Amino acid sequence: MARPVWTGVLTFGLVTVPVALYTATENHTVRFHQLERGTSDRVRNRRVNERTGEEVAFGDIVKGYEIGDGEYVVVEPEELEQISPGRSRTIDVSGFVDLAEIEPIYFDKTYYLGPKGKEYGKVYALLTKVLERSNRAGLAMFSMRGKEYLTAVRAENGLLELHTMHFADEVRDPHREIDDLPGGREEFSGAELRTAEQLIDTLAVDWDPDEYQDTFEEQVRQLIDDKQAGRETVISEGPPAEATNVVDLMDVLRRSLDDARGGSAKRGSDGDTGAAGSAPPAKAGRTPKAAGGKKSTSSAAGRGGGAEPAKKKRVGASKAAEDLSKMTKSELYERAAALAVPHRSTMNRDELQTAVEKAGRGLRAVS
Repeated sequence: MARPVWTGVLTFGLVTVPVALYTATENHTVRFHQLERGTSDRVRNRRVNERTGEEVAFGDIVKGYEIGDGEYVVVEPEELEQISPGRSRTIDVSGFVDLAEIEPIYFDKTYYLGPKGKEYGKVYALLTKVLERSNRAGLAMFSMRGKEYLTAVRAENGLLELHTMHFADEVRDPHREIDDLPGGREEFSGAELRTAEQLIDTLAVDWDPDEYQDTFEEQVRQLIDDKQAGRETVISEGPPAEATNVVDLMDVLRRSLDDARGGSAKRGSDGDTGAAGSAPPAKAGRTPKAAGGKKSTSSAAGRGGGAEPAKKKRVGASKAAEDLSKMTKSELYERAAALAVPHRSTMNRDELQTAVEKAGRGLRAVS
């Protein structure tokens, strides 16, 4: 069992329930050490006086707020500790807000809130049930690790969650940050609007987080395994997606809708490229890139590692030539992972089939 990062009490009105706070998410990013090229020597960061070049002990470092060119207001660590909010022992809910009123941009990090003991289960369950039925969240100021947070306590699936939130002055105004936002005066034909809505409805899916995976992390780990084994890797390359021409918007929408309804799978099987004799438009961020040239990832690849990649390509090409229409989505995903198809976690079943077919053709072309 995980250890709580904080324990205290949650209060609303005169009701108090002891709770424990647990981290809800974890980061699976592959961690690297810094090394000097050509050696196995670690490179470490040091605190160095930029004028003298000498290393400074941690205890001799103070904080400075720059008020002018080279002028600072010096603040000692003890002075910051005196005004620090410290560590709250209480999450005191000051009010309840409709969750629909909170814009997602305000949510930051999520924690689980659990009862601190079975004897507090009834009060905990009551609050959870009421928040679920009302679709409201309790707002509270909360201090942890020397920082004060605005938090929202909500309930879902019988569990209380605490979300740390951004303050209003931390959220940037998009109209100040983005120069080319549409002004709201754009005109659409009724047909364009209806076709775009049909396309979105056709591509509608049920939310299943297990269907989405960090493919970049997979590629990084595969790169490490390949370099350790002295293998070469095939790098997927292809042209960037082109922006949709406004003049052809209706035609692009129609063809996209046809693809979403299964037209792309039919064309892939009978070789038809559409009424206009051109390939269907690319879906931004989804269409897989054709497999490009290969790139060496290890100096050991030239010492007996060249034969293995060629064999791997031939195997991948023969697999891609199988009858993919009989495969399930999960089977196609595994095949796409083996072929290093980019963006595969965002694809539906038909897109995975098309991507695997294209990747297989690319492998046959370079084998």
